[in-house]
Formats: sequence, structure tokens, C-alpha cells
Amino acid sequence: MKSVWSRNRWWVTRVLAMPVHLAVFAIATFFLVRLIPGDPVIRVIGEERRDQITPEQYLAVQKGLGLDGTLIEQFFRYFGRLFTGNLGTSLTDGTSVATAVGTRFPATVELALMGVGLALVVVFAASMLATLRPKNPVSIVIRGYAKTAGAIPSYILAVFALFVFYASLHISPAPLGRLKSGILPVHPITNMPFLDTILNGRFDATFDMAQHLVLPVLVLVVADSAILLKLLMSGLDEAVHSPQTRFRIASGAKRSAVIASVYRRAAPPAVVMGGALFGSMLGGTVLLENLFGFAAMGAYAVQAVNNGDFVVLQAFLLLMAFISLTVYLVVDLVNMTLDPRRRPGVQVEAA
Repeated sequence: MKSVWSRNRWWVTRVLAMPVHLAVFAIATFFLVRLIPGDPVIRVIGEERRDQITPEQYLAVQKGLGLDGTLIEQFFRYFGRLFTGNLGTSLTDGTSVATAVGTRFPATVELALMGVGLALVVVFAASMLATLRPKNPVSIVIRGYAKTAGAIPSYILAVFALFVFYASLHISPAPLGRLKSGILPVHPITNMPFLDTILNGRFDATFDMAQHLVLPVLVLVVADSAILLKLLMSGLDEAVHSPQTRFRIASGAKRSAVIASVYRRAAPPAVVMGGALFGSMLGGTVLLENLFGFAAMGAYAVQAVNNGDFVVLQAFLLLMAFISLTVYLVVDLVNMTLDPRRRPGVQVEAA
């Protein structure tokens, strides 16, 4: 039993730690959102009716919001609802937050996945060309870009892109949503709009939505992939000239095996950055959705901030924390799979 635990401790401990990290973040979120100025009860009733409500009506609304009792009692009710999947009711419109999040968040994730997927393809293709054809003019440009490039905030690029490609050149569609007016809405299946157009066989909507998505996806790629390319190219340069690579070449290993070995040794730092890249793109997507008129999680979160809707803010922060923790867990496990020396205890044993 001990040997089984020793072999699997490197990933089991990390999986078991994730709920603990999420619980700590949930506790912090509970107390932080209650520091938001203003009275949630008055926000629900309306400022114009502040002087018209009776103490009994005030207490009734307070109880309906789960804000009655001491802070400790509210805390335990809050965690009780979380365990049942109940994220509460929005103070703004009285709808279920879990339902709203389930409807809106997949669209945000879809856009972020498009960005990170295209970024990974571009970075891998560019690094492969620069590694296999180092004297190629394009490779020289890629290496120069990788050494000098820095991350540019996505919202700055988005404003610039809209000014150039929509306002000036009139190439990009109007930033008023994912579909132009006149195209019938698509029946939601997964709540990922682009995927749903394909699943429904609505290829007219697929083609139109693709045109609306090109600019925001390219903005995400340009804004966040530069640092990943820089890190991967640095790792590849080191791995290509390492003794391990020279030994494989001298021993007659196939070229594909040498390339796979080089990428395996260069990948761990880039994998870590790839996880951070997804988190960055997810945050950038929330901002881009408002600039491009996409009705998804970004608009919902901004509305919650403007209205002081702490119930929605709690759910939004928890959801972002869960996604981030999941991504970093996957990154951690992939890294330790690629390089077993990163597993707990391996370096100690080697010493």
C-alpha cells in the first residue's frame, strides 16, 4: 500500500487540495463582497421607496435575501446553498444566478477556448519553423519577435482593431453581437453559440458568426501569445543545444524522436504559461464581450458591479476561481508527467 501511495502521491495530493483551495476562496469572497457600500435591501426595494417601507417589510425582504441573522448564520446558510448548487437569486432582476450563469458562461468559455486554441497552434507552428529552419527569413523574424515582444492588453488592441477594421476600413462587421440582424436566433443546445450553430445545422448562422468572431479571437491571440512564444523559443534554444539532444543525434535516433525529445524538455515552462494564458484570455474575454456587444458573462458581471449585486458577484468570483484552479491543476499534472523530476520527493531522492 505504501508503494502505491508513493507512486501516486504527486497527483492525488493536488487533486485533494483543490476543494480546500476553493473553500478558502469562497470564505474570502463571502466577506469581501459584503464590504461593498450600500444596503442590498434598499437596492432591491428601490431608493425611491426607502421612506415608504415599514420595518416589517424591510425585515421580510432581508430574510428573503438571506441577510437576516448574524454574519455567522449568514455564512453557514451561504455554504449550505453552495453545497446544493444554489448560487442565490440576483438582486437586480430576481432570477436564479445558477440559471443565468449556466446560460451565459459557456459562451464566454467558448470564446476564450477559441483564442487559446488558435494561440497554441500559432505558437507551435512558429516555434517548429524557427527550430527546423533557423536560417529561413521567416524564422529570423519569428526569433526576433520572440526576443522583443511583450504582452499588450487585449482591450487596447480591441479598441485599435475596431477603429481600423470596422470604423476606417469597414472590413469587420458592426460590434453589435454575434449575429447580424435578420438572422434568426439559434436554438441553444450547449449554450456555446458557435458550436450550437453547427449542431443545429444552421450553417448560415455559422458563417455569419465566424465573421463576427474573427476580430475578437485575433485580438486575444495577438495580445496574449507573444509571451508564450518567447518562453517556448527560449526553452527550445536551450534544449536543442543540450547534451541530451547531441547524444540522441549521435546515436542515430530518428528526427521525429529528437524533435519530440526537444519539445518535451522545453515544454514545462511553456505549459505553465499556457495555463496562465487561458486565465488571462478568460479575463480578457469578459472585457471584449462588452466592446463587441456579446451578451454573455462579461455583460452580466458588469451589470452586477454597476448595481452592487453581491449575489451575482459572489457567483462570478467563485466560478472564475474554480476555472482557474482547474486549469492550474491540469497544468501542474501535465508538467509533472512531462518531467517526472518535478514530482514531490524526486529531487530529494536524487540528492
